Amino acid sequence: MSAARRPLLTATAAGTLLCALWFVPSANASDGAAGAGTGTSRPASPGGGRLAETGGPDTTAYVLGGTGFLGVGAGFVALAMRRHGRAS
Repeated sequence: MSAARRPLLTATAAGTLLCALWFVPSANASDGAAGAGTGTSRPASPGGGRLAETGGPDTTAYVLGGTGFLGVGAGFVALAMRRHGRAS
């Protein structure tokens, strides 16, 4: 594979990943008790119900993991730039 096609392949892979992530469902905050087995149904109204509490699960592990992956990715970019400078 020629060196000229490698950036195109990388950009295509990144674009494909971003398009796939676009379709990942997002979570919506809701009370959870509304209509949960009570036998009564209330019509859904935007902003009419209570939102979920803000004291959710502990996200420390996700923050640390994301920071670690970001650091590893930055290291790979730095290594690639260093190798690219040496090859020229």
